[in-house]
Amino acid sequence: MKASELRGKDIAGLQKEVSELLKAHFGLRMQRATQQLNNHAALGKTRRDIARAKTVLAEKKRAAK
Repeated sequence: MKASELRGKDIAGLQKEVSELLKAHFGLRMQRATQQLNNHAALGKTRRDIARAKTVLAEKKRAAK
């Protein structure tokens, strides 16, 4: 997901997005542990998406103060 798409969401939407990404990342980690993961690049992509969403969320929270 692009940062421009994330900036269009409100704080509650960003928090929901972060929690969904964390669940997806956990699922990918479990697939890797059980040798079921085919696309190993998905782990890195999900990790970067989490970081991007958390960054935009922190910016929004800082701006709201």
